[in-house]
Amino acid sequence: MQGNPSILNMAPLELGAVAAMIAIIGGGICGLGIGWRLAQSGAKVTVYDRGEAGMEATWAAAGMLAPHVEAEHGEEELLPLALESRDMWKGFARELHSETNIDVDYREEGTLVVGLDRDDVEHLEHRSAYFESLELDVEWLSGYEARKREPHLARAIGGAIYSPLDHQVDNRKVAEALKAAFLNTGGKLKEHTEVTEVVTSNGKVAAVKIAEETVAVEAVVLAAGAWSRNLAGLPEISRPPVRPLKGQMIAIQMDPENPLIENVIWGPGNGVVPSIYLAPKSDGRLIVGATVEEMGFDTGLTAGGVMELLRLAWDVLPGIYDLPLVESWAGLRPASRDDAPILGPTKTPGLVLATGHHRNGILLAPLTAQAISDYITTGEISSSIQPFLLDRFESSVAATA
Repeated sequence: MQGNPSILNMAPLELGAVAAMIAIIGGGICGLGIGWRLAQSGAKVTVYDRGEAGMEATWAAAGMLAPHVEAEHGEEELLPLALESRDMWKGFARELHSETNIDVDYREEGTLVVGLDRDDVEHLEHRSAYFESLELDVEWLSGYEARKREPHLARAIGGAIYSPLDHQVDNRKVAEALKAAFLNTGGKLKEHTEVTEVVTSNGKVAAVKIAEETVAVEAVVLAAGAWSRNLAGLPEISRPPVRPLKGQMIAIQMDPENPLIENVIWGPGNGVVPSIYLAPKSDGRLIVGATVEEMGFDTGLTAGGVMELLRLAWDVLPGIYDLPLVESWAGLRPASRDDAPILGPTKTPGLVLATGHHRNGILLAPLTAQAISDYITTGEISSSIQPFLLDRFESSVAATA
């Protein structure tokens, strides 16, 4: 897909100008990552967060980097972006550790998708064939082979797909490391500081409003996740179609020295939990998720949601029965109309989007940070993100008119 010519040829921003400042609205993994890359380039950049940086969707995630097993029919255009960012993650984690001495728990054991009954196994066989048609590196395992890899899996497991290249990180440690790296590199972080409005002048971004203060800016990067659409002052032609999609999750505590599982495990779901997943962290936490609910900005936990998570997880991994439930929470995924991210410039000069990542915010963070910072400093849009510009929704509307 080709982007709008009027925004593809935009000149690089004048980062050396005295008044030039880049405001990033949203201090999640993408906002902090973009800020870090921009600060590394010498830009004057401030990240604003309405709460504490990294404490919304980034904090609520499970940290899975799984473009293979999460590949879906109809999302083939997203797959190259996901694979490219996945390939960046090991170096990204290493660079964060070098900069901050924070280990983000990058783990390479791989991911298993398991089936419990005949219907599950038949479904997995179709999934496996689809993955192979995409030339993804996956392996079919019998139930015996799956249990040999993970002995605590339920005896009912009848088959599994093993994906050795679908890895994971500890997303909360990533947020901590990105915050430190951004500040170490000279960026400014304004937490508990809500940007209430984007101010435009002659059709261009000119400033942001914070309470009674108006701050002149050269550019605004909108990375506010599920809240991105609601920001006052956004021209309608540049307002991203993003909505919140609720996900309830829990954490169960395993013995870090003797965990029940080493691989990330996906299992069958239901209408509330489309697919159950269990992500083991090196500190012994077992992250279990997640519901998918159209509930607006509600983040309340429900008995039914937690019950379904526990029941589906127990079906796959019975050994959780006697382990302590140590945490429960709900987060809001920022979902776009087509469940793909909205990245890059808009028809409002100076307004750049990095939102709508849905379930892929952690996975796509390294590429998002690099592509958006490169655009701001060079004026060039990478081929990787061209299919994900905001103007694709105009094209889809025109096609159905």
